[in-house]
Amino acid sequence: MAVTDEYHIAHARQLATAMAAELGFPPVLACYVATSVSELASNLVFHATDGGTITLGPVRRAGQVGIEITCKDNGPGIPDLHSALQDGFSTNGGLGGGLPGVRRLMDDFEIITRPGAGTRIVARKWLSCQWQ
Repeated sequence: MAVTDEYHIAHARQLATAMAAELGFPPVLACYVATSVSELASNLVFHATDGGTITLGPVRRAGQVGIEITCKDNGPGIPDLHSALQDGFSTNGGLGGGLPGVRRLMDDFEIITRPGAGTRIVARKWLSCQWQ
């Protein structure tokens, strides 16, 4: 889905919550996914020049089911990725918990960014046996 306005953040969060429930995620893990989607969508609205896209989809590996979030924009990129992944770092006066929080909440987290060319983040949450 395209994420260009604040109301898209809530819509993306609702879609993530629904997909997690459909895949059998317990409420706490569904909340991890929804919170991560909300944080990534917020970054698109407040940091990317023209917003971007969030894609959600089920994934499978070795008998496990998961949710994959792909967040992509053609914005300014992240000039100091190391700092952006540290708790408390913010370029817009926020709390600085967004990207580090997503990295903690999700099981897999990959980010590619190039200043002036945009950012692509892929994060996955797996439904482990302990939750089934």
